[in-house]
Amino acid sequence: MNKWVTLQSEYLHKSAFGNIRKDCCELPDGRVIDDYFVNEYSDWVNGVIITKEKQMVLVEQYRHAAEDFFLEIPAGKKESNETHEEGLIREVREETGYVSSIKPVLLGEFMVNPATQNNKVKTYLIQEATKVTTQTLDETEEIGVHLYDFNNFGVLITTNKVKTQLFTAHAYFMAKNQLINL
Repeated sequence: MNKWVTLQSEYLHKSAFGNIRKDCCELPDGRVIDDYFVNEYSDWVNGVIITKEKQMVLVEQYRHAAEDFFLEIPAGKKESNETHEEGLIREVREETGYVSSIKPVLLGEFMVNPATQNNKVKTYLIQEATKVTTQTLDETEEIGVHLYDFNNFGVLITTNKVKTQLFTAHAYFMAKNQLINL
């Protein structure tokens, strides 16, 4: 198999949130797709945060595209001057007030949706977290913090007892697997 060749690109939209790019691509067999749309977004980090009491720290927030509230693991973009780990630690502290003296464990790095998006997510596990401060949210953020028993959270996911998204479910089962194999 061979990669596609980008013959031309133009931006249809640019914003702080992300860009929409239209590419003209030549396929390996010579066919041309005139309008292949790519969503350019920043990479982000997320983490499964577990307290000393084996509680999982989750954030609840409104997600406008889905028009509902969701329980999620803390996540966000890293700043340009941060490592991925530093970005995660900052996001967790800002969103939840929790910190840990234990170094985050990288569970994996994944493309979000490589068919139409160019960004990645790095997923971490942070253990023995403790609440040390209040939230420091952006002016448009309204985030509730909830604790759930880590060992039982998977049942809540698989039985649809909690409303969450794919990244939280995936990260939870990766963390569970990591802890089983320690």
